[in-house]
Amino acid sequence: MHILLLNEYYPPDSSATAKMARTVVEALAERHRVTVLAGRPSYDPTEHYAWRLLRRETVGNVTVERVGSTDFPRFRMKRRIANYLTFSFLAFFRAIFIRCDAILAMTDPPFCGIIGALVATLTGRPFVYNIRDMYPDMAVGGSIVRPGLLARLWERLHRWALRRAACVIVLGDDMRDRIVRKGIDPARIVVARDGIEIPREVPAADNPVAREIRGDARFVALHAGNLGFYGAWDTLLAAASMLGSPAYSIIFVGEGAEKPRLVSIGGGLASVRFLPFRPASEIPFVLSAADVHIVTVKRGLEGVIVPSKLYPILAAGRPVLAVCTPESDVARIVSRAGCGLVADPDDPAAVASAIRELASDRERIADMGRRASAIAPEYDRVTQLHKFILAIEEAVLHA
Repeated sequence: MHILLLNEYYPPDSSATAKMARTVVEALAERHRVTVLAGRPSYDPTEHYAWRLLRRETVGNVTVERVGSTDFPRFRMKRRIANYLTFSFLAFFRAIFIRCDAILAMTDPPFCGIIGALVATLTGRPFVYNIRDMYPDMAVGGSIVRPGLLARLWERLHRWALRRAACVIVLGDDMRDRIVRKGIDPARIVVARDGIEIPREVPAADNPVAREIRGDARFVALHAGNLGFYGAWDTLLAAASMLGSPAYSIIFVGEGAEKPRLVSIGGGLASVRFLPFRPASEIPFVLSAADVHIVTVKRGLEGVIVPSKLYPILAAGRPVLAVCTPESDVARIVSRAGCGLVADPDDPAAVASAIRELASDRERIADMGRRASAIAPEYDRVTQLHKFILAIEEAVLHA
């Protein structure tokens, strides 16, 4: 088959969707021909491309075409939207003239699925929709877009794209449930998580990176990752103020849109520390630094975002404090495996109590870590990727 993949970001872009797109393309290319339709690199790229209306490169079974979209840095929203719009306009007209057997759309830009569905409708091709983040739910829930006419129109178009898809591939059961509530046939929805490559060995907890992160804390609850709009950050900071002692530390390693605000609120708390991102090569050592890892999704965003950071934590054999509702995918996995605790994202006292409870029972912490290691192979990246590719192939064959 010849599959056309639509996604604005593709390496040398460094976004998570760019990396996942390349992983999917490499797997598909083992049996099929793939054309990637992307924009000029703009998401923290390792290199920049001079403007051309269309740039094409073919290696083996993979052709990467880049339309001449703007390439403003992603940090200013208005300019980022310019990247979205110029890519969408140019990619739409280019996609119509690419002969292929199926169209696969991801969610960069956030309305990429609508573009993919429209191209598929106009050309009579099967359409597969891979939802990485659920829009417009995420934009409204993160207060990026206000509820109103624009949000309602976006939602109506998104539901049309979902109905048009021969297959919808999602990241978790909570995302699947949310799409079913939008009126989509459950039989057309496939859960294929990002997964993790299971490491051959896990670094010992006593290493220089871990010691630097932990400092003098006796017990560390660590959030490592993006501090975006999806987390119950205020609840975590309120819980930290209840802990009161630097012996119990909530440590944030990472950057994100919410970090300046959080630093201004919690920077003076004895039990809170904010640290910058570490290089990718140090991630295994960062994972080893925590007594328990925090994974958080604020109420109302269950199934809108599915944190893939859970899987490396499990593979590292570390317990999880899921600060999210019981309906979220993270809470379901943690509760089923017994590899951590679940705390209400609106209840700081529950979060503080969970941290104290874990800190007081080292044997229980060790048992939760063993349970995390035991369940990690279920989320092996190769297995999840096989489900992803099989879903595409079956959707095209039966369309």
